[in-house]
Amino acid sequence: MPAAAWYQFGISAYFCRNSRVLHPKVEFSNFNFPANGEFSRVSLCPNSASSSISKGCVSQISSLPDVGDFFWEKVPTPILDLVENPIYLKNLSPKELKQLADEVRSELSFLMSKTKKPLKASLAAVELTIAIHHVFHAPVDKILWDAGEQTYAHKILTGRRFLMHTLRQKNGLSGFTSRSESEFDPFGAGHGCNSISAGLGMAAARDIKGKRDRVVAVLSNWTTMTGQVYEAMNNAGYLDSNMVVILNDSRHTLHPKLEENLKTPINALSSTLSKLQSSKTFRKFREVAKGFTKKIGRGMHEWAAKVDEFVRGMIGPPGSTLFEELGLYYIGPVDGHNIDDLLCVLNEVASLDSMGPVLVHVITKEDQDVENSKKNVILNEYNEGASNSDSLSCSTRPRTYSDCFVDAMIVEAEKDKDIVIVHAGMEMEPPLQQFQDKFPDKFFDVGMAEQHAVTFSAGLSCGGLKPFCVIPSAFLQRAYDQVVHDVDRQRIPVRFVITSAGLVGSDGPVHCGAFDITFMSCLPNMIVMAPSDEDELIHMVATASLIDDRPVCFRYPRGAIASMNASLSGGVPIEIGKGRILKEGNDIALLGYGSMVQNCLKAGSLLSKLGIEVTVADARFCKPLDIKLVRKLCENHAFLITVEEGSIGGFGSHVAQFISLDGQLDGRTKWRPIVLPDNYIEHASPKEQIAAAGLTGHHIAATALSLLGRTREALLLMC
Repeated sequence: MPAAAWYQFGISAYFCRNSRVLHPKVEFSNFNFPANGEFSRVSLCPNSASSSISKGCVSQISSLPDVGDFFWEKVPTPILDLVENPIYLKNLSPKELKQLADEVRSELSFLMSKTKKPLKASLAAVELTIAIHHVFHAPVDKILWDAGEQTYAHKILTGRRFLMHTLRQKNGLSGFTSRSESEFDPFGAGHGCNSISAGLGMAAARDIKGKRDRVVAVLSNWTTMTGQVYEAMNNAGYLDSNMVVILNDSRHTLHPKLEENLKTPINALSSTLSKLQSSKTFRKFREVAKGFTKKIGRGMHEWAAKVDEFVRGMIGPPGSTLFEELGLYYIGPVDGHNIDDLLCVLNEVASLDSMGPVLVHVITKEDQDVENSKKNVILNEYNEGASNSDSLSCSTRPRTYSDCFVDAMIVEAEKDKDIVIVHAGMEMEPPLQQFQDKFPDKFFDVGMAEQHAVTFSAGLSCGGLKPFCVIPSAFLQRAYDQVVHDVDRQRIPVRFVITSAGLVGSDGPVHCGAFDITFMSCLPNMIVMAPSDEDELIHMVATASLIDDRPVCFRYPRGAIASMNASLSGGVPIEIGKGRILKEGNDIALLGYGSMVQNCLKAGSLLSKLGIEVTVADARFCKPLDIKLVRKLCENHAFLITVEEGSIGGFGSHVAQFISLDGQLDGRTKWRPIVLPDNYIEHASPKEQIAAAGLTGHHIAATALSLLGRTREALLLMC
């Protein structure tokens, strides 16, 4: 019996954890029930293999997972219950696909209400995701996504539905596509803008190997702000390889007030034109016409091409000819919530051979209730985990480092009319809106165009302004070439504010800011510093505003501040390259950098209880290093431990370079670095990640005990 028939028959198997209840219409005399009444899945064809699909029946139906009461408020999803992978969609009618879309949207809405995870982009792409999997044949056909936030419906339809409640949790599903997670994820979606480049590479490899699989790259209009997208489109037009690019246009811009004027109309005419553009007959006619005009000669081909471009530009939306100029055949706009139109266009596109790259422009709209909750979702993710240090406990929404930064920037901007902010990245952190509201002419949000943001900031500086370039650590990696050549090499005073530094909880290794200390501190002219608490952050904002002869950067983590002290009214500039001692002792020295100073203080308290006197110092600067402070710590202590929330090659390496050249390691001093491990730490809560990285106060104290030869106490401390 086909999947659709099972739905019409009314099978919806929901099991109570400690009871044996099936839908009343289902005969269950042949089922073998576990003694404890717990179920993971039930075979409707007992004689068929558990992992196969037998002709004439559905071999398995996924039941509810053993996750307590998590799913018991859900509405029934009879069709979705039958879908274990995309092949189940092939036999569904358009009417059933529409019902499936409603059920997937209900599932996502329920997950969002329970987990507080950002699912709005996936809610907008439900019908598109279903249409793609109905038409194309993943995993043979390669479906790539530009942004992980669009992919949750895709995850549900590719066998990961009953793990969705573990999304972004430790040992749970990734918030992005992952090659190691599923064969249906041919490429990892991280920061966006990579799907066309990777897809084109796969298409070129397919052509060389003589294969016939299809490549589909789905990107959002957020990622169209990045240069790599257009580089990839240009190359795709040149190579003329067969691939499908789907632009999921959710009608968002960087300027909300302009959105209404930029909206592309979706109506019966646009639907008809899109179907005409995608039809095989029209495409073949167009190719024949091209060949005919070439034979006529005398400029007829060029004249016909201009007429074709003019007509298509007239009937298409604004900007559609850009894609044509880059070499992609434009089809659209298509209503992204109309299953019939999507199936019609995608089926035609999938049937085309040797026609080169095609761009299908799909218009989607996020549900209103999701749109209204957008701010709350951003705040939940933005404040996730409270703090990377293990010394904070707060039941209410805590004050964050970004709050302190913006407050300090407002104070400085009121004093200095030349101060401006340039922001790059995905969604803007909520506190920055305060600065934008107060100084609209001094705030520039360039979206996911980090390379442009850096060089743009350099231009602002050359024009006499004082730009603070705010970029999350992981996104700054894209713009490193511009940091080197457009800023540091020319000693242009751009002030880099590196947010989301270190571990970032549920965003895992994709948005982890592990490398900025290393790649910024190796630049000859760059001043590199990091605050240990909110007061130091305010002082560093004031310090950066006064530096006008070279670039400077400072980093702070995502989440809450280290303490709840009242913010200072204004910052006091710090002497460049000057650290400070927070606590003095004689036995061992802990030299912390940035937010890890708080965990060094925690370790000092633990060691004091064991009779060990500890010096805790806040380095403040990685470059220039406070060599007087480091030399003093080495001369007065037999053991020196450096602690940072960054990769190998960062602050600890600069300390090691100095003390080795200074001869400190030739005597009695023993040095040990504590850094992030040399591997990617998967998504979990911030505290779980810090523990996995070995950066908690207990880990630091255990390292000190081991150096002192008190191994047993070190082991007991970690129990």
